[in-house]
Amino acid sequence: MGKEQELLVAVKSGDLLLAHKLLSKVKCNKTSEYGAYRSWGIVLVFSALHHAALTGTTELLSLLLEAQAMVDIKDINGMRPLHYAAWQGKADSVLLLLRAGASVNSASYDGQIPLHLSAQYGHYEVSEMLLQNQSNPCLMNKAKKTPLDLACEFGRLKVVQLLLSSNMVATLLEGEGGCNSLDLPSTTPLHLAARNGHKDIIKLLLKAGIDINLTTKAGTCLHEAALYGKTEVVRLLLDAGINVNMCNTYNQTALDIVNQFTTSTASREIKQLLRDASSSIQVRAVKDYWNLHDPTALNLRAGDLIMVWYLILCVYIC
Repeated sequence: MGKEQELLVAVKSGDLLLAHKLLSKVKCNKTSEYGAYRSWGIVLVFSALHHAALTGTTELLSLLLEAQAMVDIKDINGMRPLHYAAWQGKADSVLLLLRAGASVNSASYDGQIPLHLSAQYGHYEVSEMLLQNQSNPCLMNKAKKTPLDLACEFGRLKVVQLLLSSNMVATLLEGEGGCNSLDLPSTTPLHLAARNGHKDIIKLLLKAGIDINLTTKAGTCLHEAALYGKTEVVRLLLDAGINVNMCNTYNQTALDIVNQFTTSTASREIKQLLRDASSSIQVRAVKDYWNLHDPTALNLRAGDLIMVWYLILCVYIC
């Protein structure tokens, strides 16, 4: 068994004494004996450093870093030790790697930075640590998803709250709604949360100011929620005032999509919700209205959202 393999076995088994012994031998050897001591040492600790970061064994990680292991060395997927520590939520390991100069914004071959991984898997403490060390939450991976997208997609509520507190993320909440947009995004945090039924995250995004009518080629987030059978999300979006009549790039409304592609019990309820919403309009009260003398009167505050049925309008006008 070669020294590199011996070291890897020592790290995997958590044998700190053996790892220290093997690394001490490397330090004792002269540059002339191996041709390039530093390069030889880097190769030796390559797999071991990734494994120590993955398992969160901080004693071994410290030992390897002291032996001049390259903190940003890549594996065959372009993943660095910091990627693995972030993926597993190993906060102590992340801190060690950052103090050793690990790059927070270096991407793997699929475009993932460590923050993508910590956000996707809901590791709040690690995500906070990466942001404090200038990790960029607006960077996209090869699938064109940001850390915020992944946190919304997988329902990581606390991480979403954290990311929304970053000033840089404000740009991700902006966008032009409507079917005539020339450069439509492939997805948005709102679409991903709607598709997966994450109501609390949708509420957070709306409170943060995201445009509820933001459109992709697939349509609005209402199209997504309706297609994937998320009844409560559909109800939430309708109550929040989404435009039920907006179309996707195929000129289909959310109701058209449900009629064409779904037959489930959930879709029947969604169809009714969408039909009801399509035959009404939503308006906001422009001023307060109170009638203290009529207990059946509708009392309103300025800004209240009101559903008005077309049939009622027609009768009133006639």
